[in-house]
Amino acid sequence: MIDVDLPTEGRNPRTLDLDTLPTLDVLRLINTEDATVPMVVAAVLPQIAELVDLAVVSLRRGGRVHYFGAGTSGRLAVIDAAELPPTFGIWGRVVAHNAGGPGALANAVSDVEDDAEQGARDAVEVAPGDIAIGIAASGRTPYVIGALRAAAGRGARTALISCNPHAPYGEEVDVHIGLATGPEVISGSTRMKAGTATKLVLNAFSTTLMVRLGRTYSNLMVSVNALNGKLRARLVRILVEATGMDVATCETALAEAGGNTRVALVALLGEVPTARATTALEEADGGVREALQRLRSA
Repeated sequence: MIDVDLPTEGRNPRTLDLDTLPTLDVLRLINTEDATVPMVVAAVLPQIAELVDLAVVSLRRGGRVHYFGAGTSGRLAVIDAAELPPTFGIWGRVVAHNAGGPGALANAVSDVEDDAEQGARDAVEVAPGDIAIGIAASGRTPYVIGALRAAAGRGARTALISCNPHAPYGEEVDVHIGLATGPEVISGSTRMKAGTATKLVLNAFSTTLMVRLGRTYSNLMVSVNALNGKLRARLVRILVEATGMDVATCETALAEAGGNTRVALVALLGEVPTARATTALEEADGGVREALQRLRSA
C-alpha cells in the first residue's frame, strides 16, 4: 500500500495522463520535473555546508565519514565513496554501507531496507568522532535509522539526507538535509527526482569536503598519483597549468616526487627540494596552499 503521507509517494497531478502521451511528450514531462531539482538542492545549501564543516573537523582529527543507504540511496552512496580515492587520492576515509551488501548493488533485495538491526550491525565500524550520514528518500527507512541511532550511540555525529523535509527522524540527527522534491513522475519511483537530488547533494558534499581538506589546488585535481602512462601525462598537464612552467621541468619534478602531484607542485611553486616539499605538506595536513604559505613564512 502506498503511503500518501510521504511526499515522494504521492501522485503527481502534472503527470496523470503520462501513459497516453507520445514518446517526446513523455520525455518533456520527465525533463520538466527534473528541471526543478537544482532549485530544491539550492534551498538546502546551508545544511550541506554545515555537514561539510562537521566532516572537515572529523577527517582532520583522523575520523571517517560513513554513508548508510538502501536501494537507490545505497547505490548512490557506494558510487560517491568509490569515486573519491581515484579523484582525490583519499583512501578509506569515506566509506559506504549498502543494505544487503555487495549483492544488493546489482540486484534489488527488497526486504533488507526494513532491517533496523542490520543497520545497527553495519554501524559497528563507526567510531567516536566519525560522521554517519543516512540516505533515505522517505526519511524513515528502518535500515538507515537503525544505523544512525547505533552510530550516535557510539559517539558519532549524524546526518540524514532525505526527500521528506518533515521526516520525524530529522529532529534526532545533527543535520537534516530535507529535499522538497515532491511527487515523482511515476508515483513512488524515487530513482527519479529523489535520486537525482540525492546525487547532486552527494556530489556537492564530497567535492566541497575534498576542497576544504586541501585535496585540490585552484580547480585542479592535484591529489592523483601517477600510476600509469595516461595519468602521468594528465598530471604533467596539470602541473604545467598550475605553475606555467614547461613540460620538461614538470616531468622532472613529478618523477623526483615519485609521481606525487602535490609534492611536485609544492616543490615547483615553493622552489624547494622534494624532501622539503614533502615535509611542508605533512605539516599542512596535505593542503597545497597551506604548505606554500608555511614555506613562504619560514
